[in-house]
Amino acid sequence: MLAVDAGNSKTDVALVAATGDVLAWVRGGGFEPHSQGLGKAIGGLADLVRAAASEAGGGPVADHVTALLANCDLPEERETLTKAITAQGWAPDVTVDNDTFAVLRAGSGVPYGVAVVCGAGMNCVARSPSGRTVRYLALGRRSGDWGGGEFLGEEVLWCAVRDEDGRGPRTDLREAVAAHFDLPDVTAVCIAFHLRELPGERLHELVPLLFEVAGGGDVVARSLVERLGDEVAGMALAALDRLAFDRAPVPVVLGGGVLTASHPLLLNRVEARFRASGADVDLRILTAPPIVGSALHGFDELGLGGRAAEERLRAAFSRSLRPDVRRPVVEAVGKFSKDSCLE
Repeated sequence: MLAVDAGNSKTDVALVAATGDVLAWVRGGGFEPHSQGLGKAIGGLADLVRAAASEAGGGPVADHVTALLANCDLPEERETLTKAITAQGWAPDVTVDNDTFAVLRAGSGVPYGVAVVCGAGMNCVARSPSGRTVRYLALGRRSGDWGGGEFLGEEVLWCAVRDEDGRGPRTDLREAVAAHFDLPDVTAVCIAFHLRELPGERLHELVPLLFEVAGGGDVVARSLVERLGDEVAGMALAALDRLAFDRAPVPVVLGGGVLTASHPLLLNRVEARFRASGADVDLRILTAPPIVGSALHGFDELGLGGRAAEERLRAAFSRSLRPDVRRPVVEAVGKFSKDSCLE
């Protein structure tokens, strides 16, 4: 089986045997068909597939492809991407869906549950034991979303400049933002972004800064972190209500760089919201690479695997070396509880 986990910032491709053995694993850049164009995005994916096939010894690529992709949110997008991947001829059978399902399967340990991702963007999916799913449009603020790296960066800049020009409350974000970009004030930072002297992707750098300032007690910064925690819990709780799980506790997996950084203020807020709701959930922070979830999703689709194959698969990725940093991959699925969240 060919497993693909393609996010906005990186793409993992793996060839996996039905026994759970990992035959090849390669990594490349992000998958962004909207900005790159569909042909270029698929071409980049094809380069990785060729590399994986070569690493596995050549020959036919696979019997089945499971490609869980960023920017695959709408039915029309799933249809377009399915056709494009099928046309590559990598396998006779192709499954394409959103990459948040990879986070769900990698972190839940079972084929159902809820996953919330906060990385470059924000998304949430849920799957019941019977296979019914709930998902969001996940198109940004216009579709009701609040969060994600770029969004938070904009909010930090918004709060900082409003302190500087007198429209907003005092916040230490003002000095922190100017110092981070080595500019005299926040006005200069805004101008630099406007003139593209600072590239827009550098807004993500303000997210760690936000948590640092919030950790120091800044009221404005803390309010942003608490709002994010409310949004994370709110997405998951709404998905739980819409799907009406008949099995408890329900695994809720938190993924994406903003959440897996495990900032205590954020995680405490998320857990407090769940506790107040009375929902019977098992909150987990993802530590396995999402490509594990893509492979397991494929096993589920095909009726293959089983517990022994899943354990072998997780162990294989644990023993493997990440293609980008060449160090061991963390295998375990983390869990946080009331006590372990607190510092």
